[in-house]
Amino acid sequence: MPIKKIFYTILFFTIFNFANAEENLKSIGKFKDWESFVLLQEGNKTCFAQSIPVVRAPKKLKRDPSRLFVSFRPAENIKNEISVTNGYEFKLKTPVTAKSGKKTYDLFSKGRFAWVVDNEDENKLIITMRKASRLMIIGNNDKGVQTTDHYSMMGFTKAYNSAKKSCS
Repeated sequence: MPIKKIFYTILFFTIFNFANAEENLKSIGKFKDWESFVLLQEGNKTCFAQSIPVVRAPKKLKRDPSRLFVSFRPAENIKNEISVTNGYEFKLKTPVTAKSGKKTYDLFSKGRFAWVVDNEDENKLIITMRKASRLMIIGNNDKGVQTTDHYSMMGFTKAYNSAKKSCS
């Protein structure tokens, strides 16, 4: 993944954390366990679908909120970018995995975020997410504690389509 893509993704999520107070972030639909947004920034549009986990384990581990995203940034020709934050700094050089049923996908992490390794796997994971009822994200924090976040896929397809259409 090019450094520029990583930089812009981190910048996007940093801005997202503060954007709720700004008028440039607009919800474009709530679909069961997913919601779609449009973020306008310096004339560029970012559209994304996001969800929070329905189950987080271990329960006693203190961490910030987790979120799963699928983003579209037409100005950068980025489509179907899947990213996740588990609410902590991921342990360096330790795999992060997305799992649904028997299908698993590798993600790589940098800081508090992880991304699917390549575009082909992103497309396969989107197909899996459309068909699945649940997706698990398994990662390790910087102390080596493994976490598993369970995301409901109820509403994913509508949220995904809404975000994609808003940035097409």
